[in-house]
Amino acid sequence: MTGYWMAVASAEHVRRGRSEGFMQVCHGKAAPLRRIKPDDGIIYYSPTLTFGGRDRLQAFTAIGTVQGAQTYQIDMGGGFRPYRRDVVWAEAQEAPIHPLLDSLDLTAGRSNWGYQLRFGLVSISAHDFDLIASAMRRDMSHADLGRPRGP
Repeated sequence: MTGYWMAVASAEHVRRGRSEGFMQVCHGKAAPLRRIKPDDGIIYYSPTLTFGGRDRLQAFTAIGTVQGAQTYQIDMGGGFRPYRRDVVWAEAQEAPIHPLLDSLDLTAGRSNWGYQLRFGLVSISAHDFDLIASAMRRDMSHADLGRPRGP
């Protein structure tokens, strides 16, 4: 069974992952990544443009399909060794979350909808995945995401 996930990170971090073909969550922790299966759909929500910044974005910034079962660790220097998963990212435009809040299973009827995103990785419904995919690119479905596209 295909799973669908929403990860949370600044747009600058998401853009780096898109350009290099990986995802990373929760400041590089391995455990959340191990919940994700090969061929699961992943969407990134970015509350800000920069990590720790006050430059509010509140938009979906990437969508793709997780590839392979392996979670791997890399050395970024300075003792930081985050875990990652490979992703085939789809060509998509960033889409603001606000127009979708009342339609998403995850947020409908919730005044403090962002509270549940504090965990950095949440499971979402196929309905939510498809709705966000439509907002990011018309007529995109999960089946379309497995095909490699440009960064």
